[in-house]
Amino acid sequence: MTAMSSLPQLPLAGLKVLEMGSLIAGPFAAKTLGDFGAEVIKIEPPGVGDPLRSWRTAEGVTSVWWHVQARHKKSVAIDLRKPEGQDLVRRLALEADVVIENFRPGTLEQWGLDYDTLSAKNPQLIMLRISGYGQTGPMRDLAGFGVVAEAMGGFRYITGVPGEAPVRPGISIGDSLSALHGVIGVLLALYHRVKNGGRGQMIDVALYESVFNMMEGAVPEYDRNGVIREPAGSAIQGIAPTNAYPTSDGLYVLIAGNGDGIFRRLMSAIGRDDLGNDPALARNPGRVTHMDRIDQAIAAWTAARSLNDCLALLGQAGVPAGKVYTVKDIVEDEHYQARGMLQDITLDDGSRLKVPGVVPKLSATPGRLEGGGPALGEHTESVLAGLGLDESQLAQLKEKGVI
Repeated sequence: MTAMSSLPQLPLAGLKVLEMGSLIAGPFAAKTLGDFGAEVIKIEPPGVGDPLRSWRTAEGVTSVWWHVQARHKKSVAIDLRKPEGQDLVRRLALEADVVIENFRPGTLEQWGLDYDTLSAKNPQLIMLRISGYGQTGPMRDLAGFGVVAEAMGGFRYITGVPGEAPVRPGISIGDSLSALHGVIGVLLALYHRVKNGGRGQMIDVALYESVFNMMEGAVPEYDRNGVIREPAGSAIQGIAPTNAYPTSDGLYVLIAGNGDGIFRRLMSAIGRDDLGNDPALARNPGRVTHMDRIDQAIAAWTAARSLNDCLALLGQAGVPAGKVYTVKDIVEDEHYQARGMLQDITLDDGSRLKVPGVVPKLSATPGRLEGGGPALGEHTESVLAGLGLDESQLAQLKEKGVI
């Protein structure tokens, strides 16, 4: 247990969240709410649980990722395909403030667990629905994963090296962006419900739209000027200079010298005042026209120095620069440590595990970080007992395979 757990104020304390979903997007949203005090009840299929339990791990061994994604959650094993299981979830939804799901559209309707059905009995209910293409539109029924959404949202096209296959980042960025958009939606709906005396509502988050929302000025640039943003490797189209430059020790230094004043300081630091004082390069449009010339000058300077020397000299000049962090670099970094972004937790078997800290950081009501993810069905009996089910009823449900 970390020191954070001793803090009494949690901004979402008392909020009840019912999570139906698996893997990344829905569970990530619920995890974020749980970090700040929400009680999260996670529904999992009996016997197998969320597939994330076994991702990136050996057969029969719980994934360490699970202890990040499922922290602060109660695991309740219920078979949603069975009428008795659906009835149990309807009863749990009566007591919930928020329901989170990321099934394919139409699935909850088939089970009688859709927003209209649940909100008829619980008008204050807020439901977050995350899907590939949203709950409406001609593509709503298609299976949609983050990898496809990242392409449809425009992200994949601009990521990579010109002329080569589009590159995906080594994380499920589309799912995570959708989860965060979902959290924003939940908080907006909660504010409306409390501040304006409103009812609950349904929040429709599409994976591709969450990615598309990150595309900055791509649409108006195309609409007004016919410009299509293209992949630019480690640079970025239309902004200069910002790139990854080789160093003498075989590494790369990232330099962002695209502000007008920063550019002049950068050119002075590398001994190229001729470029820094060139009127044609004083503003970004001119620098973009001469991007290759500028990048060659910077690369010649960095290639003659080690990464640490580059960072020291650029830091003295007030030029934003950094190294490319591996996870090893992150774990060993003193700034990460000072910010509380690396925390040690104790698992049920007594072992210690290092996990990411809580984001964002609130000054008066910070989040918590206690332990790892629950065992499959660990809280089934206690949660269902809270609905009034006795031992005999629980035994019958077990016999039928409902729980």
